[in-house]
Amino acid sequence: MHEIAVSLSVIEQLRAFNRFYTQRLGMLERGVLQTEYSLTQARVLWEIAHQPDVLASDLVARLQLNAGYLSRCIKRLRTEGLVDELPGKVDRRQRLLRLTPQGKRVFALLNNRSESQARNWLSSLAADQQVRLGQALSRAQGLLTGAPPASYTIRPFQAGDLGWIVHKHGELYHQEYGWDQRFEALVARIAADFLERFMPGKEQAWIAELEGERVGSVALVRARDETSGKVIRSVAQLRLLLVDPSARGLGLGKALAVQCEDFARAQGYTEIRLWTNQNLHAARAIYQARGYQRMSTERHRSFGYQLVGEVWRLSLR
Repeated sequence: MHEIAVSLSVIEQLRAFNRFYTQRLGMLERGVLQTEYSLTQARVLWEIAHQPDVLASDLVARLQLNAGYLSRCIKRLRTEGLVDELPGKVDRRQRLLRLTPQGKRVFALLNNRSESQARNWLSSLAADQQVRLGQALSRAQGLLTGAPPASYTIRPFQAGDLGWIVHKHGELYHQEYGWDQRFEALVARIAADFLERFMPGKEQAWIAELEGERVGSVALVRARDETSGKVIRSVAQLRLLLVDPSARGLGLGKALAVQCEDFARAQGYTEIRLWTNQNLHAARAIYQARGYQRMSTERHRSFGYQLVGEVWRLSLR
């Protein structure tokens, strides 16, 4: 099995956060939330409260605890009158766990204090900072557990989005293809032209977001003659298609292309054209799958490399 290299700086960042959070949470104290109960006992009460009649063996698997340690923890909770053990409904040799009335009161105390603690931490943050923190925590949990990310959303562009598009194009194309800053300058000119010539109702740009972060873009503009700059009647041009690596594999590139097609049809365009390069295989695969046909190719030297430019078209008739 291939072993993935792990950055020492990221290891230290994770350890530093663990030290910060465990201290902030009060885990270094004898009991959590100013009570006599340990973190494990409080977590066991939480699990039983949210799934009454749970088996101890299920808790072992869910919490990844040593069976003997969990048994001693439950024994103490039973001794203090917080947890009852009942025979299983199917197999009476099994023991089901349930909170007693006193256990429910203790759990309510712990739960309320935990909620108040979190509320106090967040009260020092502005509303947008609270949202960003929640998104970051969700993203971190998803990365560490391998859970799939939440669904993306696509929205029309807003102030500040085109600056992000220029930045992200320059950054990603340098990282993935080695293109120099002349490519970023080209994208900046395209973005500036889009804003200066923007015709609402006939042109639009979209931003894709995933968990509140921008992860993709595309724009549809009126096609123009390269020599005269005049608008080509009924022909649109797709530009600035980009999907951040963090959002690849979700079908986002296709969704952005479809967004352009739907808009173009609604506005009466009969054709969409685009310019790309032969080495941009992922983008070309999207265009081919959507029915685009290659019209022409031309060798050129740009951004520090010898490239093959291509013009593609999609008939909307």
